[in-house]
Amino acid sequence: MSFDPEAIRAFEHAGWQRAAASYGDSFAHATAPFVGPLLEAAEFSPGQHVLDVACGPGHLAAAAAARGATAQGLDFSAAMVGVARNMHPEIVVTEGDAEDMPYPDGMFHAAVSGFGMHHVPRPQVALAECRRVLKPGARIAFTVWAAPDENIAWSLVFDAVARHGNRSATDAPPPGALNRPEQCLRALEATDFIDCSAEVVRAEWLLPSADGLVAALSVGTVRMAALITAQEPSALAAMINDIAGQAERFRRNDHLAIPIAAVLARGRKSTE
Repeated sequence: MSFDPEAIRAFEHAGWQRAAASYGDSFAHATAPFVGPLLEAAEFSPGQHVLDVACGPGHLAAAAAARGATAQGLDFSAAMVGVARNMHPEIVVTEGDAEDMPYPDGMFHAAVSGFGMHHVPRPQVALAECRRVLKPGARIAFTVWAAPDENIAWSLVFDAVARHGNRSATDAPPPGALNRPEQCLRALEATDFIDCSAEVVRAEWLLPSADGLVAALSVGTVRMAALITAQEPSALAAMINDIAGQAERFRRNDHLAIPIAAVLARGRKSTE
């Protein structure tokens, strides 16, 4: 399947419209451990203006505001924007496209994005837009999910699908490659950011069971949800049993503590 930005945008938009209501009680628990490191990487000061790109329910923007920033959020899903405005009425949240932001040049002291850049059809276009709306010398920082070989929660599912299901069952358009540090560095450098770095950051996702993992991915994500829901019911049951068996090594008393990993990337707009 060839690269089609509009097909990716339509697929992602429909998926996030559907996932918006469930995200906070499901997949948001997986992203929460990375909020602190991401905001530290952005290096903003109290009183400065911070933009949360692909903000979803607005948790990252709200955390920036709690650190004293004047935070705003941007998301292309009207459903997500509605959730963010309801949950965080103190944050200005705008419906709009990360590849064509509705802001003037040089407006923000920092831009952050928590697990949004890999859902954008053309991440380099979005990063170029981030650079445009940043003030000279300002920082960008973003997280994306690390590759499955670094990310146990993902590999548990992908391995179970490979053994019992069909990786080709979903008709999702192919995603871009933005899940390794070197890919994130290339994307930042290609959009003229300087002082760039990228590293893998690790955490744990606490879940009651393998069923809980599959349920959270099914209702709180887009691409993984499409893969899971495309499986035959009998295959899905076998997958859950497989995941449960493999996940037992991560049991901690009455819950699972499954290792997860993200790439944390950052860069700075030059002052020239």
